[in-house]
Amino acid sequence: MTPPPRAVPGDVEPTRRSIAEDLRPPAPHDPHGHVPFSAVHIGALRRSPCKAPAMSRLDDVDLSLRLSKSDGKKQLEEAQQRLVHLRLLLGGQIGPGDLGPPLCVLFEGWDASGKGGAIKRLVDHLDPRHVRVAQFAAPTHDEKRHHFLWRFWPVLPGWGGMAVLDRTWYGRVLVERVEGFAPEEAWRRAYDEIVDLETTLAAEGMVLVKFWMHLSPEEQLRRFESRRGDPYRAWKLTDEDWRNRDQRNAYEAAVEEMMERTDQPVAPWHVVAAEDKRWARVDVVRTVCTAVEEALRARGVDPDPPLS
Repeated sequence: MTPPPRAVPGDVEPTRRSIAEDLRPPAPHDPHGHVPFSAVHIGALRRSPCKAPAMSRLDDVDLSLRLSKSDGKKQLEEAQQRLVHLRLLLGGQIGPGDLGPPLCVLFEGWDASGKGGAIKRLVDHLDPRHVRVAQFAAPTHDEKRHHFLWRFWPVLPGWGGMAVLDRTWYGRVLVERVEGFAPEEAWRRAYDEIVDLETTLAAEGMVLVKFWMHLSPEEQLRRFESRRGDPYRAWKLTDEDWRNRDQRNAYEAAVEEMMERTDQPVAPWHVVAAEDKRWARVDVVRTVCTAVEEALRARGVDPDPPLS
C-alpha cells in the first residue's frame, strides 16, 4: 500500500463510491505499516442485541462538578494549547512530518447542554484550515432517499484531518426513534449498522471520540428561560425544544439503550457533566487530547517528539 503524502494542511476528500461499497468493511491497514485491529478483534467488538442496562449511566454522572472562573480559564487554556500541539502533530506540521490518523469528534446531548459552546472552545485555538465543523439537522428530502448514514460520509476526515460533528448518525436511535420519524424495525437495526460503521472506521485508523452532554432538567429549564429573555439568543429556542422536555423519560430510555448498544473499545461514549459550562468545556478538550495521545502511543508514535 502506497503511504499517504507528507504534511498537507487541511484535509483531502476521498473519491466517492456507492453507499454499498462505502459500507463494506475494507481490509484493515495503516499507512505507517501497523495494523490497528485484527479480524479477531473486530469480530469481538460486534455487539448483539441486548437488554436495557440495569444501572443508568446518566444517573451515575456527578452534576455537582464545578470550576471557578479563574481555574476554568487556566485549565482550558492549558488543554487548548495541548490540543494545538497534537493537532499539528497529526497533520504532519511538526514532529516527524508523517500524517497521523484521522480524528473525528462526535457531539450529542440534551438541548441547551452546551454542545455549541464546547465545540467553539475545542476548535478555538486551531487553524481553521486544519479542522472541519459540520452541523446536522433533520435530513432533507433528498437525503431521505438514501441510507441514513449516506449524508455523513462526505465530512469524515482523511489521514491527517480532523472533523467535529454537531449532531450525528445517532439521531436515528434518538429523535427519530422517540418522535416516530423512523420505523421501529429501522431504528432497531441501526445499532448494529452504527457499530459496523465505527468499527470499520477505527480499523482504518480513525480516532473516534463520542460525547453525550448531560445536564439536569432543572438546569435545562433555567437555560431555556435565559435564552427566551435574551433577543440575541432567543433564536436558539424553538417550540420543539419545549416539546422535547415533555418527553424527557422517553429520551432518557433512548440514550441509555444507545450507550449500551454502541459503546465499544474503539468508540467509547464519554458522558460529560454539563451542569457547569466551565467544567464541561475543559473536560471535552482534555478528553480529546487524551484520546489522541493514546492513539498515537498505540501506533508507536511519541506524542511529544523533538520539535527541532
